[in-house]
Amino acid sequence: MRAMIDLRSDTVTKPTDGMRRAMAEAEVGDDVYGEDPTATRLQERAAELLGKPAALFVPTGTMANQLALLCHCERGNDVLVGESAHCMLYESGAGAAWAQVNFSVVGCGGLFTADEMLAAIKPHEYHFPQTRLCVVENTHNRSGGRVFAQADVVSIGRAAHAQGIALHIDGARIWNAARASGLAPSVLAAPADSVSACFSKGLGAPVGSVLAGSQDFIRRAHRYRKMLGGGMRQVGVLCAAALYALDHHLPRLDDDHANARRLAEGLASLPGVSVQLSSVQTNIVVFDVRSDTARGFAERAAELGVRVNAIAPQRLRAVTHLGVTAGDIDVALSRFSNLAHGR
Repeated sequence: MRAMIDLRSDTVTKPTDGMRRAMAEAEVGDDVYGEDPTATRLQERAAELLGKPAALFVPTGTMANQLALLCHCERGNDVLVGESAHCMLYESGAGAAWAQVNFSVVGCGGLFTADEMLAAIKPHEYHFPQTRLCVVENTHNRSGGRVFAQADVVSIGRAAHAQGIALHIDGARIWNAARASGLAPSVLAAPADSVSACFSKGLGAPVGSVLAGSQDFIRRAHRYRKMLGGGMRQVGVLCAAALYALDHHLPRLDDDHANARRLAEGLASLPGVSVQLSSVQTNIVVFDVRSDTARGFAERAAELGVRVNAIAPQRLRAVTHLGVTAGDIDVALSRFSNLAHGR
């Protein structure tokens, strides 16, 4: 039977043996009472890594981002986001349902400058939703895992704060951004009032994200977490996996980035396939097909033993992760080649 190579997302990773042992041995308590020592240790560790006074463990990145919207905004406020931002596009309309905010797109391709952000701020009159928050997504998922230039993030933060606007970083893959840029996560997060980071993508934990910010911000986020059903009990079993990931899986993100580059260059050499190689900066490869629909290509690739996601009529996404080796990439490229050549 042909082995399946799953490149749909880095969320398909499974806990390693070492991570499972850490989970089994985790010291736990009731975290709703603030008595889970492993959860406390993870939150302190994450806050330190992200350079913020406090942090809060949450089940998902979506919840982390929604807590940020709830804490920073009032109903009817305007939130500035890059094109195809996750909190606008991929969170089931939660921003409208729970925080009840309006999203305004800034720039193109997911990235933008301080000048573009300033131009998008709504006038201070009653006809318009008042701009209260700007969100930077780093890395930017939809554009292919691109790293947001730190100079732009610094300028955006400075300009936003001068206008009384908060800055949130959706750092679902901030660990990838840190490895690719050579900058510490705390440096990447420094311009922001709050930052989210995920453990269940490139770091391979089965569950969980973190939201970090000021002590007062996290106190408010803690209450909203409870309201949204995110107050969990012996959560140290999950936090132990995240701590193990922070101890063991950060440097190996470089392997994922190398494998993504290897995949992108191989895809670019195939007939009917195009890849913008300059956008392949971390572990995501976005590519276009000309002779087939993206959905059709994905279905036929799955029949050959490679899973990828169709994200637009002619566009697909492939993501490398700790469950994929360099050898797997070579096998995947061989199968893609058969597909491209009609074999």
